[in-house]
Amino acid sequence: MSKVDVLLGLQWGDEGKGKVVDVLTPQYDVIARFQGGPNAGHTLEFNGIKHVLRTIPSGIFHKDKINVIGNGVLIEPRIFRQEIEALREKGVDATQNLYISKKAHLILPSHRMLDAANEMAKGNAKIGSTLKGIGPAYTDKIARSGLRVGDIMAVDFKERYELLKVQHLQTAHTLRFALEGFSIDGLPFEQYEREWLDAIESLKAFRLINSEYFINTCLAEGKRVLAEGAQGSMLDIDFGSYPFVTSSSTITAGVCSGLGIAPSAIGRVMGITKAYCTRVGAGPFPTELFDETGRRLCELGHEFGSVTGRPRRCGWIDIPALRYACMLDGVTDLFVTKPDVMDDFDEVKMCTTYEINGEQTGELPFEFNNVHITPVLRSYEGWKHPLAGITSYDDLPENLKAYLAAIEQETGVHIMAVSISPDRKDVLFK
Repeated sequence: MSKVDVLLGLQWGDEGKGKVVDVLTPQYDVIARFQGGPNAGHTLEFNGIKHVLRTIPSGIFHKDKINVIGNGVLIEPRIFRQEIEALREKGVDATQNLYISKKAHLILPSHRMLDAANEMAKGNAKIGSTLKGIGPAYTDKIARSGLRVGDIMAVDFKERYELLKVQHLQTAHTLRFALEGFSIDGLPFEQYEREWLDAIESLKAFRLINSEYFINTCLAEGKRVLAEGAQGSMLDIDFGSYPFVTSSSTITAGVCSGLGIAPSAIGRVMGITKAYCTRVGAGPFPTELFDETGRRLCELGHEFGSVTGRPRRCGWIDIPALRYACMLDGVTDLFVTKPDVMDDFDEVKMCTTYEINGEQTGELPFEFNNVHITPVLRSYEGWKHPLAGITSYDDLPENLKAYLAAIEQETGVHIMAVSISPDRKDVLFK
């Protein structure tokens, strides 16, 4: 019986998961998303094409591979239909190799309304939601009142939809949120709702499966399965920088509940980290740079959210947070992305410990959001050499290899590969 290999982000998201999954897909038979929803933005670049996936697994461009949206994922039908149409424009018919779990939950238009209402009610304490309805949809899932993909085949689906919408409207009213004049993606609520209901029909064109049986049968048959995570480990609902987190389990443990497999079925865990750090939205970020260096990282790294378009906050690599994520995830292999962004830097820095109340620590404090953290930085000489055109890990500049070796030493995990451009061809395996 084969095992499920896992690939996930080790920071606050945006580490380059989509590209890495695309690169690794030829080694696997099945690519499966296990959590998150359209708040994800996995960017793939190849053959002069740039494409952003939000719900669909990043192996979809490989026609001979099966892609599965697992039960832990949220699906927003209208956004999903847009994804399908965008793929069709690139010659990809996703109905041929994309399977959807019947147990995946649906994001309703009223979930998106509640998302906006909740953020408005928080005022200055808002968490920086992507306003895709993720939190309210997961709330309904836990409250056992949500609608699932399998429910769209029920004869009373419309009635159940209306009942849940009424509950959401009542909640919005208590938050003093006015539906009048509210729009979703530029459309009045009523029009968006009509298009959403129409998009439900698009879901019926796909193979709706009991994904837990499907995945386990694949493993029993010796097929190779890769689980693809969304967001990043530091946004995990339990272990991230709460409450500035997402609403799902973004760590390896989430694979078991998000796909329906046993812990013993987990194989390799490949964690992705940028050579520096970024974060979108509110929340703690100990190594954030507010100076010219931070601006250069943002500009040179094109650090703008692939879904939200928001500029990302930038800073030096955070070893305490990275080591923490490696511990939680059981990372066996590291994948480092975007060192090329710092090609022209005279020096690069690494946060090795935190200083809190005059004492140094390598642990993340419980009061991560409400305590002043001073990053203790170690400097490395920049490589001052363009990485474009390099085709072998051994040919990387010595100063970069020294920086990468320090990451290995600090985390205790070996680096399997380095990505030196957005293109799938520029991946150097060690």
